[in-house]
Amino acid sequence: MPNKTIYVSDDDMPLFRRAQELAGGNLSAAISTAVRRYVDIEEGRQEGYDEIIVRIGPGKGRKQRFSGVLLGEWGRSTSQRFEIFRVYRSRTGKFVVHVERSAQLTSDSEKWTTGWRAWVGNWSSDQAWGVTAPESILHIAGTLEELRDLLPPELYEMVADMADQPVIEDLDI
Repeated sequence: MPNKTIYVSDDDMPLFRRAQELAGGNLSAAISTAVRRYVDIEEGRQEGYDEIIVRIGPGKGRKQRFSGVLLGEWGRSTSQRFEIFRVYRSRTGKFVVHVERSAQLTSDSEKWTTGWRAWVGNWSSDQAWGVTAPESILHIAGTLEELRDLLPPELYEMVADMADQPVIEDLDI
């Protein structure tokens, strides 16, 4: 295997020592992983894609990352919760749907869902309510047909119109 020498400034030595520790003592593996990630991100950026980081799961959830371009965003709300749908096209051509749902309020009283006028007048002491944790979901679709089942019709129409557009169009002007 070829041997390469990397010169590291004294100021950067703590960083390289820490990388070596995190890689189980193998600095070469840490450098290769970092360079591979850098190349992947930069090639995607040159192709017009952004690094997208989303949260998935209940509450704060966990983070997931991919390269993509935003095709459309759509939201809706009810008296109990709101939802935000974002659709991305990934570097591999798949559609990525990220859905964020707020905490949901449930109540046995109409007062919570009918607006401020319900609060004027009758005060009932017999009320119960509950709140669910917010959640986020990530779906991946390989085709527009698969995407149709994951989106509200209004957003699907917006995205379907944009799906065939290139991420970057080179103009010969």
